[in-house]
Amino acid sequence: MRRTVIFLLAALSFLLSCKRNTYIQISGFAQGGTYTVKCAVSGNAYAAGEELKQGIDSILAVIDRSVSGYNPGSLLSRQNEGRMAADDGSPEFTVLRELTAYCDSMYTATSGVLDTRAARLFDIWGFGFKEGDMPTDEEVAAAMGRRDRMNFNAVAQGYSADAVAAYLRSRGINDLMVNIGGEIFCCGVNPQGKGWTLGIDEPEDGNMSPGQNMRCSFTVPAGQSCGIVTSGNYRKFRIVDGKKYSHTIDPRTGRPVTHNLLSATVLAPTATLADALATYCMVIGMEEASAFIAGRPDLEGCLISSDAVWHSEGLTISDR
Repeated sequence: MRRTVIFLLAALSFLLSCKRNTYIQISGFAQGGTYTVKCAVSGNAYAAGEELKQGIDSILAVIDRSVSGYNPGSLLSRQNEGRMAADDGSPEFTVLRELTAYCDSMYTATSGVLDTRAARLFDIWGFGFKEGDMPTDEEVAAAMGRRDRMNFNAVAQGYSADAVAAYLRSRGINDLMVNIGGEIFCCGVNPQGKGWTLGIDEPEDGNMSPGQNMRCSFTVPAGQSCGIVTSGNYRKFRIVDGKKYSHTIDPRTGRPVTHNLLSATVLAPTATLADALATYCMVIGMEEASAFIAGRPDLEGCLISSDAVWHSEGLTISDR
């Protein structure tokens, strides 16, 4: 009898717990695109959603005012134009300091492959913050010689996903998925109590609708926390005289990459790292990228080229 009572109490506790926790979705605009947050909350779901959205929007606004190259009033824009004010210890300056230090360390770690100070290169090729065309050899050489402007596009959205996830976790929310422009951080479980399932878009030119045409999918193990980012050459490119020029620039050559790697998906402990390394993989190509991911026990990944699909041993891929 006592065991029966204990069992019933445990079952009742479980049911009440399920009832108290409701998954909500919060959406908004950020960094020239949109964001979506799915998370489990207790109590009044509507009130919780309204409060959390205010906090999320506040965090993203700080990041925009700090490192957005598309915001002419941001600290980054002012710094790139030589009109930066003194560091006043504000949250915006904190973000700029953190990302600058992080990216400088990644520049060293990747032997110059990931170079956020190469903004002039992205600009002259038309993939940065300014209008560009087909630069001459002299213009490329000049841009490579002046690492005096910064472009955080390779890490900003991943950093934003991490920041929002950290805010949610500070509020006691541990079952969540943050998606900012395709850069994702997830942890805990989904509404079905399982690991979060994500898809990888078909990397074909003109596929401009994320999630509409999927190549494959995978599931993050329940309870695992990780950042997930896909970088690709199928949405941002230019065709001149029948030749495709990718938006992925190799800072070591000053020119768009020419290999056949179409997309790189990286799973890492943080979305910031996943964002940076997805770009890194897109620069170095399939052979080097697959060896790099396979040699890192803290990473998983999936690489899709024009003639092959590779994924790390710890990642189970399902066709869609």
